[in-house]
Amino acid sequence: MKLWSESFKDGDAIPGEYAFCVIDPASHVAMSSNRNPHLAWSDLPAGTKSLALICHDRDVPSRGDDVNQEGKSVPADLPRVDFFHWTLIDLPADMTPIAAGQYCNEVTLRGKSGPDIGGSQPGRHGLNDYTGWFAGDADMAGDYFGYDGPCPPWNDSIQHHYVFTLFALDIERVPVDGKFTGQQVRDAIRGHVLAEANIVGAYTLNPALAKAGR
Repeated sequence: MKLWSESFKDGDAIPGEYAFCVIDPASHVAMSSNRNPHLAWSDLPAGTKSLALICHDRDVPSRGDDVNQEGKSVPADLPRVDFFHWTLIDLPADMTPIAAGQYCNEVTLRGKSGPDIGGSQPGRHGLNDYTGWFAGDADMAGDYFGYDGPCPPWNDSIQHHYVFTLFALDIERVPVDGKFTGQQVRDAIRGHVLAEANIVGAYTLNPALAKAGR
């Protein structure tokens, strides 16, 4: 089973157009076009009844004390946790590739609707972790379904890595309902994964890291 993207190569930097924010010299960050990247796959195993896609940042600080604080930096040795950026389930096994911008083309203040994708597009979207991140922000709070791209702390000492994983499942519908999360999908598909493939993209909003290319 193979997974690839025309938006970035496995192991390379994710372009800013697929991010929630980009570097801004005056205010540290500015909102970006927030487009979902292109994704395509092949060689699904026999018996695949549906596909599930999860994107998570594996490098999120486990504590927010120093995050985006002037005169401070998030230390490289701080333990890291997962932050879910995209959960998409119940995709038919014969689905064509996901086009760039197919599911998200902008930052939507106060979130996006779900879990039904709407129109003729198949599948269901889960909540991403911006839902919790913005919960206390009156201008941004809401339910963030579907894709929202990278926006790591601008003062983090390390580059963040975004793992896009496609799962081939032996079930047509993942047994989750309502406002489900990426972790809930991980738990629900355990024992139903026939194969999986992933690609990883890197991203930083720290100008020093961006300049150094790391």
